[in-house]
Amino acid sequence: MNCISLIISCALLMSLPDGLPFEKKGDYKMELTSSAFSAGEMIPKKYTCDDVDISPPLKWQKAPAGTVSFALIADDPDAPMGTWVHWVLFNIPAGTTELPEAFPAKEKFADGAIHGKNDFGKFGYGGPCPPGGTHRYFFKLYALKIKLDLKPGAAEKNVMSAMQNNILSECRLMGKYKRQR
Repeated sequence: MNCISLIISCALLMSLPDGLPFEKKGDYKMELTSSAFSAGEMIPKKYTCDDVDISPPLKWQKAPAGTVSFALIADDPDAPMGTWVHWVLFNIPAGTTELPEAFPAKEKFADGAIHGKNDFGKFGYGGPCPPGGTHRYFFKLYALKIKLDLKPGAAEKNVMSAMQNNILSECRLMGKYKRQR
């Protein structure tokens, strides 16, 4: 590959939208979407600290065979003090393909799903609330070949560590938000 081809290839890769699926391994193209906003678009005020601050509806498809559970992490990499975690949910059963709007902030669910704590120190979803400017919010879904042996309230770093080497596929959905004062 010559220098010009390499530059063109890099430019094409950098131009991909943030909402496209990405894979750890395997041939599956898991997809994560929301009826509330499209990939790369603004997240409606309803799902933020400027309004009722409920979780947006999320749907996914094309999970790989062998999926035992899912984990969901939503974060803001543009936060001034480093990445801010807005939602940690794990041990979502394999047959699940969506989370409804206003998903409850309970610690543990009858189906086995468990909430970790977000960086607000709470269970469940904490919506966008940037101190200034437009921030990006990544909803990341992981298909796992195990259930995680963690208790309610687990931190994002513990969930990520427990998932290591157990991720079959992953995808993400990115939305943006700017405070409306």
